Formats: sequence, structure tokens, C-alpha cells
Amino acid sequence: MHNFILKELKNTDIKKEIENIGFEKSYIEEASKKYQYKNIKIFNLTNPQIHILKQTALSSGSDCATHRDVLISNIEKSDCILTGSITQLLTIASKLEHQQFGMQTLAHEIRKLCCAAPKPNRPKIMGILNLTPNSFSDGGLYNDFESAKNHLIEMIEDGADIIDIGAESTKPYSKEVPSDEQIKKIVPILKFIEENYPSREFEISIDTRSAKVAEECIKYNVDYINDVSGLTHDNKMTEVIKNSGSKVIIQHSKGTPENMQDNPHYENLMDEIFINLKEKTDFAISNGIKFENIIIDPGIGFGKTREDNFEIIRRIKEFYSMGYPMLLGISRKSLLNLQESSNEEKDIFTLALNTVAIANNVDILRVHNVKLHKKFIDTLLDISVDNY
Repeated sequence: MHNFILKELKNTDIKKEIENIGFEKSYIEEASKKYQYKNIKIFNLTNPQIHILKQTALSSGSDCATHRDVLISNIEKSDCILTGSITQLLTIASKLEHQQFGMQTLAHEIRKLCCAAPKPNRPKIMGILNLTPNSFSDGGLYNDFESAKNHLIEMIEDGADIIDIGAESTKPYSKEVPSDEQIKKIVPILKFIEENYPSREFEISIDTRSAKVAEECIKYNVDYINDVSGLTHDNKMTEVIKNSGSKVIIQHSKGTPENMQDNPHYENLMDEIFINLKEKTDFAISNGIKFENIIIDPGIGFGKTREDNFEIIRRIKEFYSMGYPMLLGISRKSLLNLQESSNEEKDIFTLALNTVAIANNVDILRVHNVKLHKKFIDTLLDISVDNY
């Protein structure tokens, strides 16, 4: 009897695996699509749309899960889950292009999801500069200009790709800080950067919910506005960002810092965050902000339980469906369950969790300890280069 040896391939580069068995190199790119599977959740389809999609999927050798009452037309709308290899999904998209009920648009979205460009394997490191007396982690350490300036220089020398500067704590139960007070603290740092780093290689982000603060800081050529409210706190923020052409980080938050941790609850955590971010990004684009200037952030710790936060990290790739770069900020937060520990210990656990983000190709990691993360990522890249 032949002794068969079987090994399931998991979390591997399927193109490399196909090449390693001696497959025809000129066809590897196309062939690999047959071995890459996607499960796509599609929201709020009408009954005719679901029937068309279901039959198209079955005719293409895949399937589409729907609400049980769809089969007897006893429901007007339903979510569904379409599954298949990339090859099958592209076949489905081609067939849908000839259907009615808006299915051509769905075909375009399926094709876009299947043909998305691969994400970079090196995340940008965003260093945090808190100019506040009450930040949850380092409140008061950099509350004066000299200490803030020294910490800024340290993060630059440690290799930060982005410096995120904020003068308003948004930790749970914190109060809003007046715009003029934020400006008074942030602008001297921006002037220092302008004078001492005229051809800087790092980028600058301003962590604020205030359109007035954003507008003033944009005068100093900042690259990002990091709005934890997702453009909902200040109705002038969208206009300011559109006119400036700067990038914007749109975050999900359930409530405001004053109330976001008052027993947050979700019926379906990932769907609700996804839809909320989709609505916010659609609003931004409809108001003149360019698609390529948007970064999304699921908002770890902003109206979530500890279990919610870990679920987000575990399923972070689901947000890539929107096509935007992703920022993740877990540094020293309460999900680590280390409230009484030193920042050094918190940084070690932060790095451990961020390895999941790195493995899942998150684009930007917002961290307190730039040096630790930079060294770790450099080591990972060295290992990757050595192996290939």
C-alpha cells in the first residue's frame, strides 16, 4: 500500500508553494487565484438580488449563504455570505455584469475586492507625542515645551515614520480641551520642526477633534489630521481637511470620551464598526475628501470592552475590504490588563500584540515606544530577506 503524506497549507505564500513544486512559472500568477479563497459578507440585498447572486454562485461552482426565509420569498432584504476562490468570484462578477437590479455595481465591487493590490509588509511607525497633563500613559511627562521637544527628537532619532502630536487627552471620561489651549501647546512644536527639520523625512500628524486646531496646524504643512471622532465632533472639520488636501485618519468611536466606556454593547461588533466606518468614509468622499487621503482606524479602546478589542485585532483583515490603509493603536491601553505595571512592561505586551497586526499587514502602528517597534520590525525584515 502506498504511504500517502498529506500536509494542509496554512498562512503561506501560495504562489511560492506552487513554484516550489515545479509548476509552470509563466502561469503561476493566474493559477494561484484558484487556491486563494474569500468569504465575502454582502449587506442588505433585496430578495431578487439575493436570488440572482445565489444562482450565479451555484452555476460558478461556489455558493452563497442567505437568510432561510429568502428561499420562500418571506423576507424583503437580507445579508448574505458569498464564498469561492478568486477565480470563481471573478467568474461570478463577469456573469453579474449582464444582470439587472443593480448587479453590475455589485460585480464591480466584487472584482475590486478580488483584485486589490497587496499590502506592504512593513508598517509605518507612528510615535505618540502627548502634550497633555492627563494622558492615560504619559500624562504630564511632555506637558512643557522643553520635555516635549526632547521627546520629539528622541522619537525622530529612533526612526519614527510619523509623529502624532496632540494636546487633548481622549482617554475614557476625559473632558474636552478648548481649541486655543491646544493650539498654544502644539504650534511651538510645529515651529521647532519647521526650523530644525526643513527637509524632514518623517511625517506629522495632529491628533485633534477641533477644526480650528486642524486649520491652524495645517499652516505648518502637517501631513495628517487624526480625528478620533471620525469627523463627527466638529462639523467644520471635513471642510478644513478638504481645502487643505491633507490626509485624514477616520476612527470609529462609540460615543464620546466622556461616555464611551459606559457599558458599551454591540449586537454584531465587527459589522457595526465596519458599517460605521463605511458611512463615515463615504461622507468624507461625498464632501470632497479624496479616497487616497483617507486612513481608517477601528478605535481600540473607544467604546469597546476588552473582549471587543481582542476580537477586532484577531479579525483586523476584515476592514481591508474598504480599500483604505489601516491604523491600529493599542499601545499601553487597558486591554493589556497592566494598569499597575510600568510603561516598560506595557511596551513589551504592546509589541507582542502588535506582532499580530504586523503579520496581518496593518499599515500604521501608533505606539509610545518607537525604538522597540522599529528594532523588531527591522529584525523581521532581515529574517524575511535571509529566507528568500
